[in-house]
Amino acid sequence: MFLAFGEIMARIAPPGPLRWRQALPGSVNVTWGGGEANVCASLAMLGHKARYLTALPKTPIAEAVAGTLRGLGVDCDHVLWRKEGRLGLYFVEAGANQRGSTVVYDRAGSAVSLAESDEYDFAKALTGVTWLHVTGITPAISEPACRANLALVKAAQAAGASVSCDLNFRKKLWTWRPGTAAKALARECMGELLPHVDLVIANEEDAADVLDIHAAGTDVAAGRIDAAAYTDVARQITRRFPSVRRVAITLRESISADHNNWGALLYDAKKDRSYLAPLDAAGEYSPYEIRDIVDRVGAGDSFAAGLLSALNTPDLSSPDRTIAFAAAASCLKHSIHGDFSYVTREEVLALMQGNATGRVQR
Repeated sequence: MFLAFGEIMARIAPPGPLRWRQALPGSVNVTWGGGEANVCASLAMLGHKARYLTALPKTPIAEAVAGTLRGLGVDCDHVLWRKEGRLGLYFVEAGANQRGSTVVYDRAGSAVSLAESDEYDFAKALTGVTWLHVTGITPAISEPACRANLALVKAAQAAGASVSCDLNFRKKLWTWRPGTAAKALARECMGELLPHVDLVIANEEDAADVLDIHAAGTDVAAGRIDAAAYTDVARQITRRFPSVRRVAITLRESISADHNNWGALLYDAKKDRSYLAPLDAAGEYSPYEIRDIVDRVGAGDSFAAGLLSALNTPDLSSPDRTIAFAAAASCLKHSIHGDFSYVTREEVLALMQGNATGRVQR
């Protein structure tokens, strides 16, 4: 059983690539999204038992959120329903061509941001759980959420569960301590969390932002990635935090909002070796060319879910197959609208085996 903890929000977006000034007043699309919930949804779609822990207000809209997750097979029986607090919101405007996507958060006073550690029944939520997944988003929301996140990780470690953490740096959220810069606060709080983590997940920027560990020969803003340099980044993370046995890093080269190159690296600390995916016929790293992106939000979460799925599936648990499965799962997410990845194990395996033509399946 997997358990993930965090905040799920209403995701509000204009139709297609419209800008807010074009779309309003008018109709908008409302779905649900949140890093840890996205991972649970993907894990359930991939055939795993997943449980989601969060705090929600007792309202019909929040009950609809839980109903959607339950409909995907996610266990929401341990959700903390609070009288105080609200459902967080986020507004996303999809980019196109050379115009990037933008996100505006409206999360102040949300149920998760207000809930203290002792309000949750962590022991009960951890019953039967072998793997806990958290991110750097939840501790960025508020000081109470940061405390709760750390308390749950320590409880999971004490219970013998494996713990994964996606660094997920969000500079717009790390603002709850006035006078402390976002990166400084993130480095302090995540520095307390990572000694209790087995697997660190990051994108090409997170290690620099959260841990001040930089990849040589890489300019993320210019879309230039040196995949090999991330072996040293991963190695430095494991040396700083000896409990970390594996580091997985997604490698996105952003040519435009509609065209990205996508791949990933998995570092095994015990072997001091990295594995890249995807590979070409000669065994060399050759990232997926993703054109005409439908929605890139949630791609990192689908990668995390693919990684956890593969690590816990015997015929996919070798490092080379694990990272290949995770990279393929996240590649396919770019074709799905919304935060959740409605991708099956069979579809991921087909892409791993080279079926990338997108032909109609009859």
